[in-house]
Amino acid sequence: MEAKNNKKTIWAWCMFDWANQSYNMVITSTIFPAYYVAVTANSKKDNMVTFFGHQYVNTVLFTYILGLSYLIVVAILPILTSIADYRGNKKLYLQMFTWLGSLACAGLFFFKPDSPLEIPMICFGLASIGYCGGFVFYNSYLPQIASVDQQDAVSAKGFIYGFLGSIVVQVICFVPVLKPLWFGITDDALPARIAFLIVFLWWMGFAIIPFFMLPKGEPNAGSHKYNVLTGGFKELAKVFGKIKKMPLLKRFLSAFFFYSVGVQTIMLVAASFAAKELHMKDDDLISIILIIQVVAIIGASITSKSSAKYGNVRTLIVLVTVWTVLCCFLYFIANETQFYVAAFVVGLVMGGVQSLSRSTYSKYLPENIPDTASYFSFYDVTEKISIVVGLFCFGFVESWTHEMRNSALALDCFFATGLFLLIALLLAEKKTKRVEIAIPV
Repeated sequence: MEAKNNKKTIWAWCMFDWANQSYNMVITSTIFPAYYVAVTANSKKDNMVTFFGHQYVNTVLFTYILGLSYLIVVAILPILTSIADYRGNKKLYLQMFTWLGSLACAGLFFFKPDSPLEIPMICFGLASIGYCGGFVFYNSYLPQIASVDQQDAVSAKGFIYGFLGSIVVQVICFVPVLKPLWFGITDDALPARIAFLIVFLWWMGFAIIPFFMLPKGEPNAGSHKYNVLTGGFKELAKVFGKIKKMPLLKRFLSAFFFYSVGVQTIMLVAASFAAKELHMKDDDLISIILIIQVVAIIGASITSKSSAKYGNVRTLIVLVTVWTVLCCFLYFIANETQFYVAAFVVGLVMGGVQSLSRSTYSKYLPENIPDTASYFSFYDVTEKISIVVGLFCFGFVESWTHEMRNSALALDCFFATGLFLLIALLLAEKKTKRVEIAIPV
């Protein structure tokens, strides 16, 4: 087994985040949502679109496709991660999902204003599955490459690389979108479609680095005598049984689920909200997302230092408190200036809550476990289920009330619940430490 805290291995691991955040920036956060809303907007039909013969509000369809893609990830990843640990080939799955996501982004190039929505939205969903699936196996490397005392810093470093990479790729896409005449482009739809191709090239191109440099993993068959498929289910059941015996880990996963419903959903629908509710232009949206990414780098760095001084759970409580207030504030946003303020705050707490959640979960795991992918599948499945719940809740409230603002307000209930559970986790941690101190050596 390769020694932990190897600088080259950690750099290669971070480069995967550098590569795949191009999807998160362009496809879920800026250019694709704005392009989709512009292409499907029709005030005469109340922005209704047709998808496989059924009528949907355009942004509700966008939300449901995202939710369905995450639901598919939830269904298949526990099996795949267990098999990956069983056979020691999680890098293969990392590559497979990366190819799926990046090629689906390339397929979005053929999404033209007069195109039927079925094929483009399938590509959109597959890109999401590829991104999420790859991230699960990427996350599972953290306890394998970093010691416990370094996991907060390494996790934050990965997110910082991701934010930096997303800024660079966004600027590259930004130029043809805002200045198409510099390149002799007269088709209004072409710059956005070129951006989707750029994502494919960036994502797949830089992912080659971790593909070559990350450790392959080692088989963990042990005494298992069952075949690969049933072995995956049995390994998953075994890991779940272990997690049930870890009270702090169980408490953290419960809190993580609830606040992730809010965090992940807001990040996924923010661009659609700005485009539809505030009628913000593409260049304003891109500028805002760039600000969020830059500020997120600072936020992730501050969070890493704060967790070292005050502890992970205390820092998470502060972050989720800010998210709770912010989500309530979104309901009252009425102009671009207020949205810029909200975006700045989102940037500060976005990277911090993501990187610290990942490293906190990793710290609660037993050291030197061989089945990291299976353990991290529970973390990622918890996150993906929270996204499914958040997106379908957001879409349902919007379709019911015809107001995205009401959907944002509904999410605040999840933040408040997550905050309460984090406070309960902190009290449980203190009690555990008191018991440990009371036990005679």
